[in-house]
Amino acid sequence: MVIRTMEASDWEEVSRIYLEGIATGLATFETQAPTYQDWDKAHSEKCRLLAENDGEIMGWAALSPVSSRCVYGGVGEVSVYVSNKSRGKGVGQLLMTHLIKESEKAGFWTIQSGIFPENTASIKLHEKAGFRYIGKRERIGKLHGVWKDNLLFERRSSTVGAN
Repeated sequence: MVIRTMEASDWEEVSRIYLEGIATGLATFETQAPTYQDWDKAHSEKCRLLAENDGEIMGWAALSPVSSRCVYGGVGEVSVYVSNKSRGKGVGQLLMTHLIKESEKAGFWTIQSGIFPENTASIKLHEKAGFRYIGKRERIGKLHGVWKDNLLFERRSSTVGAN
């Protein structure tokens, strides 16, 4: 398995994996995949990664800015999605490890995630990658008419912004 930079031409497979995540009801408040153009505008140009094996995309990871305010320029929101048939094989962990390294190279001092409490696999992945739980946002949004909580996790860089 290799980790490589995501390209616009990968969008069809990236979108398919995103839709698989959406279908679980555990991954996001989104109910449909955006167009590539909308996704591209919402995500950092850096830190877009794919896990690929023999030409098959197994998962992807990316960062999106948490704010347009310059003081938050080094804070990114994590997205990690693994295809249905690739789950439980270490793909998410490999993507997260590379995303952390790439985020630090790109100057991010904090990366964070909002995770549904029911998404135990994502919680474990983040904890294993050194994220810490910082709080719960109760009833922060609705998914299919049901109020959902969101657990906040963050990881501070030990190298970027340490001085």
